[in-house]
Amino acid sequence: MSIKEITSYPKERINILFLENISDRAVQQFKQNGYVNVRKLGGALSEEELIEAVKNVHLIGIRSKTIITQKVLDAAHKLQAIGCFCIGVNQVDLKAATNAGVVVFNAPYSNTRSVAELVIGASIMLIRKIIDKNKAAHEGIWMKDAKGSYELRGKTLGIIGYGNIGSQVSVLAEALGMKVLFYDTETKLPLGNARSAKNMKEVLSQADIISLHVPETAQTKNMINKAVIKNIKGGAILINYARGEVVDLKALAAALTEGRLSGAAIDVYPWEPEKNGDHFETPLQGLKNVLLTPHIGGSTEEAQQNIGEDVSIKLFQYLERGITNGSHTVPAIGLPPIEGAHRILHIHQNVPGVLSAINTALSKNNINILGQYLSTNSQIGYVVLDVDKKLSKQAVELLKDIKQTIKVRLLY
Repeated sequence: MSIKEITSYPKERINILFLENISDRAVQQFKQNGYVNVRKLGGALSEEELIEAVKNVHLIGIRSKTIITQKVLDAAHKLQAIGCFCIGVNQVDLKAATNAGVVVFNAPYSNTRSVAELVIGASIMLIRKIIDKNKAAHEGIWMKDAKGSYELRGKTLGIIGYGNIGSQVSVLAEALGMKVLFYDTETKLPLGNARSAKNMKEVLSQADIISLHVPETAQTKNMINKAVIKNIKGGAILINYARGEVVDLKALAAALTEGRLSGAAIDVYPWEPEKNGDHFETPLQGLKNVLLTPHIGGSTEEAQQNIGEDVSIKLFQYLERGITNGSHTVPAIGLPPIEGAHRILHIHQNVPGVLSAINTALSKNNINILGQYLSTNSQIGYVVLDVDKKLSKQAVELLKDIKQTIKVRLLY
């Protein structure tokens, strides 16, 4: 039995808002699946604009510029899910979304290849000093010089953060004949001939090129600062395609100006403009052998299509089957539909006795439970109930009256 055959969810009444020029692939997928009220905007919205825009929205799709705050969630009374069409979710107040019972999905693996390829490309450009030679050629100056230009082959690439992107960079680097040394806070199995370092200092002191692939957390903020830069091998190159807060850009600019580092490639910044064409400033502008790009590490046609498909599928599965696999807020449950039943989703505060209260309320009213599934995290619990079709509406009303209820939805 297909989802299309069983779902009774009123798709024509679902309002969907896509911001930041999300891939047309995602828009097409929703419309092809019967969701006709899809609105797409090219840029991000401010908090004030979002508060107004989300009042009647059931699903919102964003990228990295849109910030979903507590105030935005408070105004979004109908919001069921947030789709982050990117690899991160730090732009969403996850605690507030969890307390509101709003599911948050992202696409952590879909642009991995795009970022990894750009890291390798930047490495070649920087180690050959192509940035400066290109600038000179555009200015009419001939700079045919081999001094300070090197091959990647035989050089050591230091990777900080050996996750999905870091490990793929490792594989590509080895294919070019590089040695790979990496450090991660968690134990990771090395790929190929890569070696794991005992600490970050070991990587920084030995690598000719350092590539950062870490999340943005309190621990990684300004992880590369003035004191840490002193541990970097003289003449090394630093690449940050991870998160903007990871590198102290003033300290990096000083190290480049002093000649301690020979080059850098930066794609992410502590502050970034809201939209194309806005003014942008960084301490790294105008420095030699520095490649600056506008947060485009994952911006390829292939990556955006993959992200659009990945997040859309997760949103479909939740809206139409109650599946929350990959959610950062509501606990994960993945279940097939059951013949002859109506499915109800119940999100509640995770305190003792809620499941007992649910079962007591239904049993007192002779409502037969055909299937019941519970998953919890530290804040909330998520129950999926398959009940007798004839009594499903009564069951929904009973579940709404459970004291700790956050959201109840009759799925089909």
